Amino acid sequence: MGIKNLDPKWVARLGLSGRDCYHAIVRMDAKALGASLNLTMKCWETLLPRVVRHPLLRLDLMPLLKAYQRQYPGAMYSGCGGGYLIVVSNEPVPGAFGVNIRIARK
Repeated sequence: MGIKNLDPKWVARLGLSGRDCYHAIVRMDAKALGASLNLTMKCWETLLPRVVRHPLLRLDLMPLLKAYQRQYPGAMYSGCGGGYLIVVSNEPVPGAFGVNIRIARK
């Protein structure tokens, strides 16, 4: 992890972003879901900056993330060193695979 900026205010914001993410999913609100993912990524970038900006990474992942965040409601990486780039969109994202969510009947 390298650098740790474990500021309690940012840790709290990270927790709130998780709550917001859950509520956005329940409401099926893409705009709110995107905002929660963007905030989550900002929190991780602030708390643990080496999560996606590490000297061993050959590619600067942040410009790619920012480009998707500008074009779609939200985007974030799935894990340390990048992982998958999760993009929230109401329309197909070129080059991406989609996820279909089925709601269980009661």
